[in-house]
Amino acid sequence: MNITKENVDALNAIVKVDIVAEDYKDKVTEVLNDYRKKANIPGFRKGNVPMGMVRKQYGKAVMIDEVNKLLQESLNNFLVEEKLDILGNPLPVVKDDFSWDTEKFSFEFELGLAPEFDVDVKGKNKITEYKIVATDELIDKEVENIQNRYGKLITLEEGEEHANVTGTFVNEENEINKKSTFLVNDLKGKKNEKKFIGAKVGDVIELDTKKLFEEDFKLSQVLGVTKEVADELDTKVTFTIEEINRTEPADLDQELFGKIFPDGSVTTVTELKEKIKQDAEGQFQQQADQQLLNAVTEHFVENTKFDLPADFLQKWLQTAGEKELTVEEAKEEYTKSEKGLRYQLIEGKIMKDNEIKLEYPELLEYTKGFIKAQMAQFGNMNPEEEELNNIAGRVLSNKDEAQRLQTQLISQKLLTFFKENMKFKSKELSYEDFIKEVYK
Repeated sequence: MNITKENVDALNAIVKVDIVAEDYKDKVTEVLNDYRKKANIPGFRKGNVPMGMVRKQYGKAVMIDEVNKLLQESLNNFLVEEKLDILGNPLPVVKDDFSWDTEKFSFEFELGLAPEFDVDVKGKNKITEYKIVATDELIDKEVENIQNRYGKLITLEEGEEHANVTGTFVNEENEINKKSTFLVNDLKGKKNEKKFIGAKVGDVIELDTKKLFEEDFKLSQVLGVTKEVADELDTKVTFTIEEINRTEPADLDQELFGKIFPDGSVTTVTELKEKIKQDAEGQFQQQADQQLLNAVTEHFVENTKFDLPADFLQKWLQTAGEKELTVEEAKEEYTKSEKGLRYQLIEGKIMKDNEIKLEYPELLEYTKGFIKAQMAQFGNMNPEEEELNNIAGRVLSNKDEAQRLQTQLISQKLLTFFKENMKFKSKELSYEDFIKEVYK
């Protein structure tokens, strides 16, 4: 057997594999002998079927199978030994004159080669690193939410501006029949609010769905429909009032602090506000980090120039999935995935050049931390190490879940590396301003 590689250009190559009878005949004979021992053919005792008959009946099929096995194994070994960094998978070159009715075979495969390039990590850039701060307004709003959450419910005779109303929305044409609760002052416009102020249990109120609430997402919640349906809905609904009540906010006292923080970590309003600030800014930091990672990704994709074997990759995409694609479909798919492929290559290059690695023990500890955080939400603050190890092992045995966690951890490692090695413009702003500036 002989394997050779010929470079077409810097991004494309052809591998030729020549196989002769000496490469596969012993294995074919071994398989046929095994068939002979097990074959049940009328007129012959088991194990005494003439080899000529076995070879005539099974010989060609066995030979094809063994040649294909040898071909795949040899090609894979060649790619590893030659340390070829390829994109996609080798594509067999179809030969019109190919025939299995011979002892010598010649196969060819197209290869798409990964490009060579450098990544300028420490060069000048205009990326902004945001620090999102919790404003006094946000903190005061959360204090108010906490007071209402732990407050006392008082039944009212009639509706008022800050009342909670419970009832059923109905629209037969759109198959809407949903019992919901909402605040009167969540409604948009004085016209809608006035319909509920002074209303009593049993009253039926007609409402227009268009611009019914201050926040658009609220409509889909109270009607029990998808956001897409709610966005398009422009009709009238009836609302039958079943309950009217108001929440009397809880006092900011030791009883409330003890309910929220039984460990005694918060005993004053000042400490409560500081805790809210820390928690909020911790969550904001996650969003700021994700935005920074997205911005760095865009920066590298736009500023790291290299060519790709586009024609090869489009041809490979035609047969890579479960469903075979047309030439046009493969071209469209390549256009959609090219940016992701470029960053995948850039990410790999950065990790290789800077020896950023991910070992299994790190992934295991990261998974255990993720599980521990989830268990804490359900009140289990100190799970046993053995229990964590068992759960983490089960999670990582799921290929998709393991890949998701691995991707998250690699992103964390890269983000840490970027923060330590790249220079960013720093900007401090509120969460509302962050949303407006970043997502516009």
